[in-house]
Amino acid sequence: MKNLCETSRVVCTGVGVVTGLGIGIEHFWNNIINGYTSIDKITKFDITGMSCGIGSEIKKSDFNPSDYYTNKKDVNRNDDCTHYAVAATRLALDDAKLNLEKLDKDKTGTIIGSGIGGLSFLEKEMKTMYEKGHKRITPYLIPAMIANTPSGYVSIENNIRGISLGMLSACATSGNTIGEAYRYIKYKEYDVMICGGTEASITPISFAGFNSLKALCTGYNDNPKKGCRPFDLKRSGFVMGEGSGILILESYEHAIKRNAPIYGEIISYSSECDAYHITAPEPNGKGLTNSIHKALKNANININDVKYINAHGTSTNLNDKIETKVFKNVFKDHAYKLYISSTKSMTGHCIGAAGAIESIVCLKTMQTNIIPPTINYEYKDPDCDLNYTPNKYIHAKENIDISLNTNLGFGGHNTALLFKKIVK
Repeated sequence: MKNLCETSRVVCTGVGVVTGLGIGIEHFWNNIINGYTSIDKITKFDITGMSCGIGSEIKKSDFNPSDYYTNKKDVNRNDDCTHYAVAATRLALDDAKLNLEKLDKDKTGTIIGSGIGGLSFLEKEMKTMYEKGHKRITPYLIPAMIANTPSGYVSIENNIRGISLGMLSACATSGNTIGEAYRYIKYKEYDVMICGGTEASITPISFAGFNSLKALCTGYNDNPKKGCRPFDLKRSGFVMGEGSGILILESYEHAIKRNAPIYGEIISYSSECDAYHITAPEPNGKGLTNSIHKALKNANININDVKYINAHGTSTNLNDKIETKVFKNVFKDHAYKLYISSTKSMTGHCIGAAGAIESIVCLKTMQTNIIPPTINYEYKDPDCDLNYTPNKYIHAKENIDISLNTNLGFGGHNTALLFKKIVK
């Protein structure tokens, strides 16, 4: 009889990144550690009169979705949201040196989330309906817009027959997808999981909505590269990004058996809800505090063992000071010894893809011992007084062997993921 308490260690063997800051892990990581930013004026649509008209776009000149599809006809049938996921998955599978022909497709699953789904495709078809009538709407509208299509399509594209889930928890989405994929492997239901997030929310209606919500940064339309400034006193809101981050997770045994490259180990995951407000975090960050405490407890990790945090760090007034408060509450005096950074200062906020992209940063940080910077940190905020690695990367002298990624999302969702350096 199978031991129900038996668990597997879970490792990451491949990563794929598609962002405005870089496509492919090497290009992306080089730009991250050098403090480059892809944030600029929006070119995809007219931003006249919008309070915020800046973001981190993936340029058409840099990304051709047909390079990644098996059936080229599917390019026009899908939204960018799915394009980015398909591309990042292909990059991640290649990075993991995973031979799909030798893979047990029934012991492999897919969990890819999106905070918003195929919004651009929907907007295009709405325009068609208003101008030409409802009978001219494409039959591909519904599958192109629903948020589970990226996960479903990746499974179809790669003939992955295990579980296929599309998850949605706003900006915490891919923290949840990675965490749930981790659990499926830990408890031995699957050997391999493709997981992460994708987003293509730089669209007119999205910008109109977030501007109306007063969530986006203001005052930087003429100086866009300075617009995203997490933890800085003059921060004024988040800057939208887009793209996808995909991780290939495997059981340690499966990875070792095929001599796979290993970025690091996931050692714990926790997720809770503030149950406070649909858009604002609970003033003391109780949900995230509880999530981090549980993640540490489940991994049997002391607070002093954590060396690096890739913070949610959105550049909004509320998030950054509350997240700082959470770190102080959890880590006590050690909070001031932590290396912390918000790489959203360079990528923008990729919503449902943020947690995956930033988890990849955690893994690369441990692999290289290089702490990426938080750029545009120029004016100290007394409420945000920790070490956010301002403006320039640090090559840490000590071993960065345990890192934490935090994510928060509208609806009160939050996640904590703990990663550990691993030596085969």
